[in-house]
Amino acid sequence: MESIYKTLNADAAKENDFRAVTRFKAGDAKAFDELVVRYEGRMYGFLMRMCGCADNAKDVVQETFMTAYRYLNGFRGDASFKTWLYRIASTSCLKNKRRRKNEPARHVSLDDLVPGEAEVKGLAESSWPTTPAEELLNRELADHIQNSLLDLPEKYRIVFVLRDVEGFSAEEAARTLKISVPAVKSRLHRARLFLRKELSAYYLGGQEKKGRVAKKTASNKN
Repeated sequence: MESIYKTLNADAAKENDFRAVTRFKAGDAKAFDELVVRYEGRMYGFLMRMCGCADNAKDVVQETFMTAYRYLNGFRGDASFKTWLYRIASTSCLKNKRRRKNEPARHVSLDDLVPGEAEVKGLAESSWPTTPAEELLNRELADHIQNSLLDLPEKYRIVFVLRDVEGFSAEEAARTLKISVPAVKSRLHRARLFLRKELSAYYLGGQEKKGRVAKKTASNKN
């Protein structure tokens, strides 16, 4: 039932985008404002995960919508507006990074994308219940995930973000990035393995820290 609702919502979103694009092409400039409101937050979240810097993400969001506005009249609708917009954002992100050549590159080798047996076991056995004493650790976990994402090579990171964060289908991600569906699946698999490895290491190291935080919280109450 949930998948049916998701499909209906996705179809409704595509229809709303199509109507706004049609109105814009007919001369209604306000229709573009509707598209900006609809996608601005999602674009920022996507680019934050890709850029890792709020200022850079804001710049690329602005550049993305400026480019979309400039070329929207030529949009043929071969793909959905969402796919087209994310393709612009992805390209703008890479261009922005090339302009910042002096910034240190962050990446890992492909060998690092495969977790060890003990690491996978540790991740599977770990349990992180949500309690007040562990809220700080959960915030740290979010930061750790973001940093791990930035360590991924871009071609793996962008596939992971599109598929597992933005909810794109494999076909949508393939159209957005102009690669094959098998390539999307292969890159997503490697990205998930790497992040699983990173989370495993974090959880294994975090068990001791959880105990220290809980003890500190308890002593503060006393």
